[in-house]
Amino acid sequence: QLRDRVLLRVDGGLKTGWDVLMAALMGGQEYGFGSVSMIAEGCIMARICHTNQCPVGVATQQERLRQRFTGVPGHVVNFFYFVAQEVRSLLAKLGYRSLKDIIGRADLLKVREGLELTKTSMLNLDCLTQLPDTRTDRSWLNHNDVHSNGPVLDDQLLADADLTNAIQNHGSVTKDVEIVNTDRTVGARIAGVIAKQYGNSGFDGHITLNFKGAAGQSFGAFNLPSMTLILTGEANDYVGKGMHGGEIIIKPPADATYDPANNVIVGNTCLYGATGGTLFAHGGAGERFGVRNSKGYAVIEAAGDHCCEYMTGGVIVVLGKVGRNVGAGMTGGLAYFLDEEDSFPAKVNQDVKIQRVISAAGEQQLKGLIKDHATRTGSPKAQMILDNWSEYLPKFWQVVPPSEADTPQANPDVVEERELVSSTVG
Repeated sequence: QLRDRVLLRVDGGLKTGWDVLMAALMGGQEYGFGSVSMIAEGCIMARICHTNQCPVGVATQQERLRQRFTGVPGHVVNFFYFVAQEVRSLLAKLGYRSLKDIIGRADLLKVREGLELTKTSMLNLDCLTQLPDTRTDRSWLNHNDVHSNGPVLDDQLLADADLTNAIQNHGSVTKDVEIVNTDRTVGARIAGVIAKQYGNSGFDGHITLNFKGAAGQSFGAFNLPSMTLILTGEANDYVGKGMHGGEIIIKPPADATYDPANNVIVGNTCLYGATGGTLFAHGGAGERFGVRNSKGYAVIEAAGDHCCEYMTGGVIVVLGKVGRNVGAGMTGGLAYFLDEEDSFPAKVNQDVKIQRVISAAGEQQLKGLIKDHATRTGSPKAQMILDNWSEYLPKFWQVVPPSEADTPQANPDVVEERELVSSTVG
């Protein structure tokens, strides 16, 4: 009873036109390609994406490795042309003109005979091959218009003359905006317009958007330098996903009757794959905060399990409780955790090193971020830590992956280059 109300998308391991044809015969209407598309642009499946060491420059922020990337959009386009050509050839052999004509036509499938494979001998594929007869009744392929959630908030903002003029003329603008949880990926289209015109960092103006309400998923995704998103309320998963710069500030309403430090204000998987920018959240975060963070900075007041997972760069500060498995797969960047219950060491993945904040540069970095957090969010907890710094500093742990062991922030014996130069000149 649902088949005429849904679009069936097939994904996972599709590589050729034959795969597309088989998926269509089993009822698939859309076809997803993942890894093979990356291979078309140069990926060699080294399977070290999470380490920031991609040898062909596909999944890394290291400039020396990015210079090895030779892919161009035309390579991917050509691959899909070849897939389409194979589909066309196979359709011709079957006597059909369009892929749509064979969707759900399981009657064209035959089980191979005389093939005995131990691994698949117990599989029953009737659910894929014994489909209802669809040779004559094809009405289930005709769908009503796709349901819409209504106007897109970013489009409404981009229709504002003040904002568009600021983008066009490197100007500054501030807007107050109401937001609800069906407003998803807010800020991404604005960032896209800026990037299309100026690139990642060519915009010299400044856009400040003051939101009020509950933001949907991916609030502030792909944020750029010169963009400041301030949310009074709360946000769902993926805040700051892929952000490249600017600031995202999230804080509870001034009249909130709860303690923000003991409540979650953003969802799971925030700061996913960030390559820059700063996130300040006056409250806790869900699971996998900072996963694959590359260069983003953040201060939050609690976190769930798997914080800083696969992190390769940037700095994370957590001013409260955290879940288990901190730093799993972490190969770069630094993280600071306030441990008021002496329970943090048991929560850290054993592959990373933890230590107290033992260098002046590390203390300066930590204190500076907490100061910024207090200023941006008005966090009482951050201010309390600053007011009692000598008491709270010994309660912080610093997570140090091997690549950061010889940085001034982690090693007091390492002097920053600019300090070394100045002392030499003196």
